Amino acid sequence: MIGYHLVRLAKFSGREGRAKFWPWAGVVVGLVCIGSFAAIGPMMVRSMAKMQQYAREHPEQATVTSGPGHYEISIQGHHPELMPDFSAVTGAMEIVMAVAIVLLAAAVTRRLHDTGKAGTWGLLPLPFLVIGFTQMPRIFAAPEPDMRLFGLLFLNNLFYLGALGVLILLLAGAGSKGDNRYGPPPQD
Repeated sequence: MIGYHLVRLAKFSGREGRAKFWPWAGVVVGLVCIGSFAAIGPMMVRSMAKMQQYAREHPEQATVTSGPGHYEISIQGHHPELMPDFSAVTGAMEIVMAVAIVLLAAAVTRRLHDTGKAGTWGLLPLPFLVIGFTQMPRIFAAPEPDMRLFGLLFLNNLFYLGALGVLILLLAGAGSKGDNRYGPPPQD
């Protein structure tokens, strides 16, 4: 199944059935989860280490609370140097998502063709994803929170999830019986 899709990364024509598409989509989503953790995890660990060091060096400004399944550091004041570099986090996530898009684009197009839909339906969530990735760093770069931008990005994310939901429903649909304008039915 992996080899089948890897050799068809640039084949946007034809049709693909659910039986071949969904395992591949699951593998790609799993890779996105692993890639996201690999990209973000070390940055968050470094940030937590900085906070712990700051709490030890400045106990008058920090409160550490821990218990079974709970660990919290509360630091008074504004300390951006303790936070992870969100531009690096966003950059890493952009790379992970770009790889996912490359891995899924042709398969999504072929799957949509099988349902009789144009492959351009696969682009539905992309504008919202691009807006989110281009605007999110602005929130973290600002010295003061921009609640208007936060609200707009929250709304953008809702639209993204809605568009993604519509795309998933289209991908889950049954394939056309017999030939359609994209070719004969797939051999699943």
